[in-house]
Amino acid sequence: MEQQKQTGQQRSALKQRIKRQALRLGANIVGFASVDRWPQQGEVAEAYWPQSIWPWSRTVIVLGVQIYLPMIETTPSVVYSECYNTTNRLLDDTAYRLANKLNQWGYRAHWFPRDCYGDISVLVKKPEAAFSHVFAGKYAGLGTLGLNHTLITPEYGPRVRLVSVITDADVPADAMQEKDLCIQCKRCVFNCPTHAFTPRNDRLIADMAKARCAGYHQKLKTEFRYPCGVCIAVCPVGADRKRYGMHSVTADGAAHCRDFGSANAVEGRGVPEEAQKIIDTAIR
Repeated sequence: MEQQKQTGQQRSALKQRIKRQALRLGANIVGFASVDRWPQQGEVAEAYWPQSIWPWSRTVIVLGVQIYLPMIETTPSVVYSECYNTTNRLLDDTAYRLANKLNQWGYRAHWFPRDCYGDISVLVKKPEAAFSHVFAGKYAGLGTLGLNHTLITPEYGPRVRLVSVITDADVPADAMQEKDLCIQCKRCVFNCPTHAFTPRNDRLIADMAKARCAGYHQKLKTEFRYPCGVCIAVCPVGADRKRYGMHSVTADGAAHCRDFGSANAVEGRGVPEEAQKIIDTAIR
């Protein structure tokens, strides 16, 4: 679609219109990245650039939804699992509606789903997804990468789920965060139940045994308390910490939530066959 060249004022007005719409639809944070940032930054393989998949891509709009701190501090639990699933549904719904609105305004747009893999079992063999919302969020100015491979944001630390809307709308990109938000406290390293992170001296981001992490998530899935999220639960960064403090749940309360709804697995008994079928075919 050929678009008439817009003035800087018109481009800025369109950006604000899109942002208001995204916030109205349910996003907590919104950022804009030019697709030029993928080749400029040199961090993502070319096959994963938005313009390598859809050549008309011009702007990536990244939407974030918070993960509630009191819920993730019970992880691994059904309580956090429900929070995680709800944020996923909200993200996909918000992105779908925003892309649809852009279509109505005359722009090409679509959304890249928040999880770009079929099932957690796939990540054990090939621990990568089709598109990185983390790097998209970084390029859209929402945050910086942390030691634990997540996007650290000023508002929620790493406790945020992301989705991306790709469009040919020409809008100004947001400035990238200049200062690393990760304070390298290594709480994520010390608390990881699988010891998946190995810090490095030559860079902030740790080496990560991704297959080990994915394998642990497979186990949690059979226990009805997937995913893990410990590495983002313990992170001290984020304005949400000022609201809730470092420990918003009691030890007994966390234990209660971990056992609730997953007693068979917690007590070491096998998952019923019918329940396993549901896990294998329905839960994502």
